This record gives sequence, C-alpha cells and structure tokens, in this order.
Amino acid sequence: MTASPRQLPYAPIPYSYLPNPALTATINLDEEVKLSTTAAERDLHDSLAEIYGIIITLDGLEKAYIRDSIPESEYTELCSRLLNQYKSILKDEIVSRAFVDLETFKNKWDIECPRATERLRVNLPATIAEPSATHIGPSNHVSQSRNSATGSQILLATENFITFLDALRLNMLSKDSLHPLLSEVIQSVNQVTTIDFENRGKIISWLIRLNGMKATEELGEEEARQLTFEMEGAYAGFKATLN
Repeated sequence: MTASPRQLPYAPIPYSYLPNPALTATINLDEEVKLSTTAAERDLHDSLAEIYGIIITLDGLEKAYIRDSIPESEYTELCSRLLNQYKSILKDEIVSRAFVDLETFKNKWDIECPRATERLRVNLPATIAEPSATHIGPSNHVSQSRNSATGSQILLATENFITFLDALRLNMLSKDSLHPLLSEVIQSVNQVTTIDFENRGKIISWLIRLNGMKATEELGEEEARQLTFEMEGAYAGFKATLN
C-alpha cells in the first residue's frame, strides 16, 4: 500500500512559471504617499482634519466638565473657542460642501461623540445654555441668582433684549443677523439670574433652531411672529425676576 502524497500548506508554484515584468509592481516603498496633488486639495484635507480634531476634543471636554474635572471658567473658554473654530472653518464654501453636515461627516469617518454632537447642535457652552445645571447648590440658588447681579449687568441684559426685539421689528430675519444677538441675550441674562423664568427655555430653543439654518437663510413671516411673541414673553419673565 503506497502512502498518499503529503498535502502542502500552500499552493505550489509550477517550475515552469516565470514572472511577467509588465505585471510587477513599481511602487517605491520609500516614497511618501501624497493624499493631495494640489495646494487646494491639501488645504481642504487640513481643514477636514481640523474639524475631526475639534469634534474629538470637544467630546473629551464635555466629559471632563460632567465629571467636574475642569473649572467652569476654563470649560467655558475652551468650549467657546472650539465652537468658534468649528464655525470659522465651515464658512469656507469648499470645506462646507465636502463636509456636507455633521451626521454625514461622523458616518464617513466612523465617529460617534454624542456629547460633542449635542454641544455643536446647541452651539453654546453648557455653562451658558444650562446655567441651572452648573454648580450652584439648591439651598442658595435663588438668593445668589437675584443678589449677585450688578446694575450694569441688569442694564446690559435689558438692552440686549430690546436690541433683539428691535431687529425683529426691522425684519432682520436671517440667521447671521439674529443668532449673534440672541446669543448675547442669553449670555447677559445668565449674568443676572439663573432662575428658570417664563419662556427662558424658548431662548435656547430658538438658538438651536437658528443654528441649524444656513447663514443667509431667513425666517418666514409666521416664524418671525412666533419668535417675537415668545421673546416678548421671555423679556417679561426676565423683568419679573428682578422684582
């Protein structure tokens, strides 16, 4: 009985095989692989890489804030800087087209970062958008909210409310007109009080809504009327906290 031939662990190459030089790879392993061939492509890739880094950094910053690993003032400064950098990069039309939107970008590069996603959606640091969630204890929340504000801070918040309402009456309805003014309203209000007065939440809701619009996109007539109505209510609620 003859033994069966031993099975080789690989496919043997026939002795008659000769490699075809035309099919031989010509890649130089010592040569740097270039992701872009022009300066414009290189700038685009750099900008998208910066956006990626901002998202990852912002998510880590949000985690640190939740864990009380960073002072509020430092968190606010860093978060504001990252949000401004993110908006500044996306003002470039070429970058904006390649980016598409946040969800598309995240899916393309397989990142989640839920905390950064929410912060970019709100477009305000948590210390500004949610002052009640900051580190003011419940026992002294009301007294600190009402007594620590100066006259100049109250005056500034009042002026910002009036300026925003005047802009609406003048039909300044684009995002790039209203969003900065409304941001100033909530920031100055938070310097005066953290009490959840009537329609305060509407300020944040409209900031989020405006943030989702394109820079030149405008509110419709019905939207503008609703915004005016709710901001007048918020202004009245704010003034009630001063009594």
